[in-house]
Amino acid sequence: MKRRLFLSTVSALLMAFLAPAMPAFADDAKPLAGQTLTVLLPPWVTLPTEMTDRFTEKTGITLNSQTLGWDEIRTKIVTSMVANTAPGSATEIDWSWVGQFGAAGWFQPLDDILDPAVLADLPTSKIFTYDGKLIAIPYNNDFRVLIYNKSHLDKAGIKAPPKTPDELLAAAKAIKAANIAEYPIGLPLSATEGSATAWYLLTKAFGGELFDEKFEPLFTAPNSAGYKAMSFEIEALKAGLIDPAATGLKDVEIQELFKSGKISFDVAGWAGNLAVYTDASKSQVATDAKAALMPSVTGKSRTFGLPGALGIPTSAENKDAAVAFINWMLEPETAIADYTLLGNLPTRLSVLKQLNDAGKLKEGDILLEQAGLVEPLFAQGTPGWYPQFSSAVASALNQAAKGQISVDDAVKQIAEEAKAAQQ
Repeated sequence: MKRRLFLSTVSALLMAFLAPAMPAFADDAKPLAGQTLTVLLPPWVTLPTEMTDRFTEKTGITLNSQTLGWDEIRTKIVTSMVANTAPGSATEIDWSWVGQFGAAGWFQPLDDILDPAVLADLPTSKIFTYDGKLIAIPYNNDFRVLIYNKSHLDKAGIKAPPKTPDELLAAAKAIKAANIAEYPIGLPLSATEGSATAWYLLTKAFGGELFDEKFEPLFTAPNSAGYKAMSFEIEALKAGLIDPAATGLKDVEIQELFKSGKISFDVAGWAGNLAVYTDASKSQVATDAKAALMPSVTGKSRTFGLPGALGIPTSAENKDAAVAFINWMLEPETAIADYTLLGNLPTRLSVLKQLNDAGKLKEGDILLEQAGLVEPLFAQGTPGWYPQFSSAVASALNQAAKGQISVDDAVKQIAEEAKAAQQ
């Protein structure tokens, strides 16, 4: 017995000697304390110090948040992953990148990192599933809604927000004629993703779809919804209802124009942005910013979801810290702060209801009604060739807006490039 006890004691001491020393800061409550987590996020998720400090206090993890534009993030992810290096331990994944990134196998499955009850509270998570695997967790419940300046409408004698594209044009003309706003309609027309998504939205407003079930283009005929949507934009530009400078503006710059009171309609408004538009410390139109259902020719409003999510690259370091960050972003307290401070609409249904019940969801009744009408852009799921298609749309729309090509040429150019991308 004494010999066994002696050997056992020696063995335990030897194991303790050989085991890696635990850092002095580690404790059971914060097993990841001391780690530094690098995350790659877009400008609308520039987390303020009060949020990052809260994350560090809770987990012990130091957050290194890197911010890039939407297009730049995708480029960095692609170039980094092709080189088998991770651009961050957690990165933004847009709904539109799912097909491409999923096919490439660049992001690890996340099906098991969430509590099942939380996952059930995230209906948009289905958009981030590729080949049956969840490759990203949605944190930003982005969909489009019409946002307008009520003061501009009141001054022009307009009793209610427009319900159809024709009413939108008529309202804009009345506001311009009354010298209330020189360029009442806010739409980006630069060669960027934000311009492309606005055209998709207007295609639905004109009662149509981009493709049929076989991904054959549906927007080349003059009587098609997509053709009418692009004609709407170009005609509004020629009529002086859209600022000519819009050919060089991104969607975030259109938002700045709305906040300054220079435009009357943020036509492809981000639903969550109402929190920012109605904040007097960030907006000059805080008391006038209102929301309405997206106009439609069918009598039923339509919109589509563009949620943002967080994923973990397969080659990432500190994956456990990345998991902790994703779960933290979904916590009700964090999601509410993200909405209140930055305008990012929560993805969890229970949090949306909590905000609305407390009267803290700006234009909440409209947003919840519009949220119930959210459709996917592609019923079959976002295809892997979407980035090429989106780039073709942005480029052709920009050329048409600059008068370099006609609407007819633009939609045909998009159709040809879409077919080529599918090969």
